[in-house]
Amino acid sequence: MGSERGSAVVEFVFLGVLLLVPVVYLVLTVGQVQAGSFAVVGAADQAAKVYVDAPTRQEADARARQAVRLALSDFGFTEEQAAVEIMCSAECLTPGSRVTVVVRLEVPLPLIPAVAGSYPSAATVDAESAQIVERFG
Repeated sequence: MGSERGSAVVEFVFLGVLLLVPVVYLVLTVGQVQAGSFAVVGAADQAAKVYVDAPTRQEADARARQAVRLALSDFGFTEEQAAVEIMCSAECLTPGSRVTVVVRLEVPLPLIPAVAGSYPSAATVDAESAQIVERFG
């Protein structure tokens, strides 16, 4: 048998990096989508709660949007990435009416920069929450 000179270390490092990088990126992407899911659930829930507690419709809308902004920023998302929809079963803030808040979020791909205001999206997540305006204040 002649002497064999192998390059197992080089092959191991090359294949390790080649396989490890996509797996790490997949884990980052799944984590980003999970954070987006948590963000929209919290944002919709808090927005519905503060909406039904406000004295006027204008103040309710401002409070709800601020609650969405805060909940999204806690998870590292911006208000521009989300869409908020507020619907009422009857006239808003009348006793017994149902207020529904829907928050949709475009979850960006991690480590990909936004170009000219566009966000490369990994997924769109949404959540809905409803609250009833108290009958007796």
